[in-house]
Amino acid sequence: MLGSLPRVTYSNTGTDFSGVHDRLDQMIPDFEAKGLVRIWTTEFASGPSYSVVSPIDRALVLGEFPTSTVSDVQAAIATASAAGREWSARSLAERLDFASRWAQALGAEKYNLALAALYEIGKSRLEAVGEAEECIDIVAYYRREIELRNGYTQPMNELVKNETTRSVLRPYGVFGVISPFNFPLALSINMICGALLTGNTVVYKPSRGCALTGLMLAETLKAAGLPRGVFNIVIGGRVVGETIVNSAGVDGIAFTGSYETGMGILRQLVAQDHAKPLIADMGGKNPAYVTRNAEIVVAAEGVARSAFGLQGQKCSACSVVYVDRLVKDTFVSAIEGFAATLRVGDPRGREHFMGPLYDDQSAARFVSAVEEARSRGKVHFGGNRVDGLPGNYFTPAIAELGAQDRLTKDELFMPFLVVRPVDDLQAGIEEGNAVNYGLSAGVYSRDQAEIDYFMAHAEAGVLYANRSSGATTGAWPGSQPFCGWKGSGATGKGGLGPHYLPQFTREQSHTVMHKR
Repeated sequence: MLGSLPRVTYSNTGTDFSGVHDRLDQMIPDFEAKGLVRIWTTEFASGPSYSVVSPIDRALVLGEFPTSTVSDVQAAIATASAAGREWSARSLAERLDFASRWAQALGAEKYNLALAALYEIGKSRLEAVGEAEECIDIVAYYRREIELRNGYTQPMNELVKNETTRSVLRPYGVFGVISPFNFPLALSINMICGALLTGNTVVYKPSRGCALTGLMLAETLKAAGLPRGVFNIVIGGRVVGETIVNSAGVDGIAFTGSYETGMGILRQLVAQDHAKPLIADMGGKNPAYVTRNAEIVVAAEGVARSAFGLQGQKCSACSVVYVDRLVKDTFVSAIEGFAATLRVGDPRGREHFMGPLYDDQSAARFVSAVEEARSRGKVHFGGNRVDGLPGNYFTPAIAELGAQDRLTKDELFMPFLVVRPVDDLQAGIEEGNAVNYGLSAGVYSRDQAEIDYFMAHAEAGVLYANRSSGATTGAWPGSQPFCGWKGSGATGKGGLGPHYLPQFTREQSHTVMHKR
């Protein structure tokens, strides 16, 4: 049955997913009865246990999870370092075989992983299944990339007769992988896979509230036959993360999270005895541009899906849209109409597009933003709590604010969209570029010259044109490299694309003089 179900991605919104929903209807009762009562243990977590509750309903306890002490983290790093000597010596063929087994293990657990994300984060059904599907494609894509490039080994020019030189990329050693709450499966696997396939070992810290998905991912690695010590999970909050970053035994960091935290890690890494690599995704503002030549219905749907999918809690979520004044009122009316069709409620129900905000802090920030918008601008739509539900459920907000308002310029991470009227596309792009972020951007226009102008001048690493499935969201492994410019990234190279894996390596040249 599973093999006949359609693949869920972030872009195939018109597909008939009734079979997927039927499958989830069958699985959800058993998942709640059997999967939410486990007391978890893991090797490097000897501290006190804590409970994690679901944002869907605070009466739903997702499990009891142990915490890692500083000594646990240090032991995990030492274990990863010791295992690295053998893992880095494995042949390319052996690492490729591991990747194949891991993709199979992820495929076998796809729907269980999706349900874990649904309960843990409050994702809608299709967002959760899409994320689990993406994990499989991440591993498969990176496996193909490293195989096609012969493990990033290539011959160099012969300088003198009988002397050969080759360039090789070698692993750094131990990578600390620190992941956020919003995509606990895909973002974790993206960083873990990049490290493991290039011969590094990993110490992995999921977000503290995402221990369930983190430990389930660890089980897929075990099922794939990864040798002990190559991957090590530690559980906890800020102290655990700081111990990883500050450890002399960690050779590089892969991080996804806020700009403030990412830049703090970068400063810490360059201040050590020698600079260590940081591969970081640090958020975005993600403007969309709607010109007077846009197909307004398509633009309204694409902007709304990007702004309000996963309750706006995506680093690529569209949170500001620059609209030509000539069509601003028409666009606002259209997006209000589409937003009104997006049902908010318990994501266990197939009919709901939006679930709850992740926690009380997120809800408080959203309420404050709506109050600010009402005092300084105009709220066109939404921003209200949905009564009668046991969590932080809100209707999405659409507001019109000034160019310099903090809600127009700052990353918000909530279902809040700012509308900015502008004179033309050039004026909109100038304003949209004048922020610290540069992750993704989108444009809507039937004029090819306008699309070309956008592609040439938008300061972001992921650009889209005329997508009804999402103005600024929907990147997929092997299709859209996910690269942050400016304050959205640290290296100028993105995940999900051909330049990601080499970032986990350093170059070495091998020159050999052969007998004459």
